[in-house]
Amino acid sequence: MRRAGRRGRQVQEGSPMENGVGQEPGTPELPSAEDIPAPRPPRVRPRLVFHTQLAHGSPTGRIEGFTNVKELYAKIAEVFGISPTEILFCTLNTHKVDMQKLLGGQIGLEDFIFAHVRGETKEVEVTKTEDALGLTITDNGAGYAFIKRIKEGSIINRIRTVCVGDSIEAINDHTIVGCRHYEVARMLRELPRAQPFTLRLVQPKKAF
Repeated sequence: MRRAGRRGRQVQEGSPMENGVGQEPGTPELPSAEDIPAPRPPRVRPRLVFHTQLAHGSPTGRIEGFTNVKELYAKIAEVFGISPTEILFCTLNTHKVDMQKLLGGQIGLEDFIFAHVRGETKEVEVTKTEDALGLTITDNGAGYAFIKRIKEGSIINRIRTVCVGDSIEAINDHTIVGCRHYEVARMLRELPRAQPFTLRLVQPKKAF
């Protein structure tokens, strides 16, 4: 019988072999490919389908597959054959210009989306007699800032042609399309007192 060298070790008869390499006695054998369970297929997310209409009146459309406001507007525009830039903002479950129902970060499966689109353009001249105009401004996340609230008794409240829901398109012929709401608020705050300025507004389209 051949003896193993000092540092060598004799492979015993009957030792398992894997690709010519001996395993230690007692080492469990590797499972074969047949023993390994197949990986589970990835879970398929359910298709979330929402119903939508244009707030001034339209047939009902169905949209899906959006992850942010810009994609939502693009889907709505595609359904109704309009440009996404026509959409000023969206409300949930009401066609009215109701800022309490303004579409925010979450939409429920039962929510009905109403898109308010561009209507008439109007210009108003305002004289800033006080530091505050009495406006609360928000934006739709896609380039349009609009009036969310008007404080009772304020400068703007006395101008009857300015309404909640109006989009602010320009200040003194300086376009603000693409600005966030806080940028627009800063511009209005920095306007000098006692000096008239012009607001170009776009109101949401109304039903006939």
